[in-house]
Amino acid sequence: MECDAKIPDPEPPENQPPLRAGDLRLAAARPVTLVGLMGAGKTTVGRRLAARLRLPFVDADAEIETASGMTIPEIFAKFGEAHFRDGERRVIARLIDGVPKVIATGGGAFIQDDTRALILARTLAVWLDADVSTLVERVRRRNNRPLLTGRDPGEVLAELAAVRNPTYAQAPIRIASKSTPHGDTVAAIIAALIAANRPPTESSPA
Repeated sequence: MECDAKIPDPEPPENQPPLRAGDLRLAAARPVTLVGLMGAGKTTVGRRLAARLRLPFVDADAEIETASGMTIPEIFAKFGEAHFRDGERRVIARLIDGVPKVIATGGGAFIQDDTRALILARTLAVWLDADVSTLVERVRRRNNRPLLTGRDPGEVLAELAAVRNPTYAQAPIRIASKSTPHGDTVAAIIAALIAANRPPTESSPA
């Protein structure tokens, strides 16, 4: 039967069994959008998730930079955040074209009402939720975060978490992003996607 066949993973993660064809079909049935604070792992986890699901991966921030011919810090510095958010909304609307894929978004995308409504209506949103200490450890590795310029990362991220987490919680799937192998996070997302996409009358395999 289809659901019993096993599909070799293009990049087999550590200690994770191959996906069954039926599970792959369910997990990859709809576009998936990863949301959460900077440093939550949306791009890194998104690439691995897309590879396991055999879906295209797109990074909204990278698409914005390509479309504008500028880096995100340059856009913020020259035009301000409001201009960036407008461009971000338009780029994400273009990326969400009905074709199943994995989309990683910037930390502020889901906070914008119009962008959030689009993501919730046309994709399955997954909130990667990480604690502030984990986020600080990760963002220190990169210096292209406009909201952190000239400020203490821990202070900024704590403030952002307090304001944004209630909005991220509107995503139908919440996955803890911990300092563990990314394969574990990907496996947790896939299990949640399978459950979310399974028809209500279809029972789980024994």
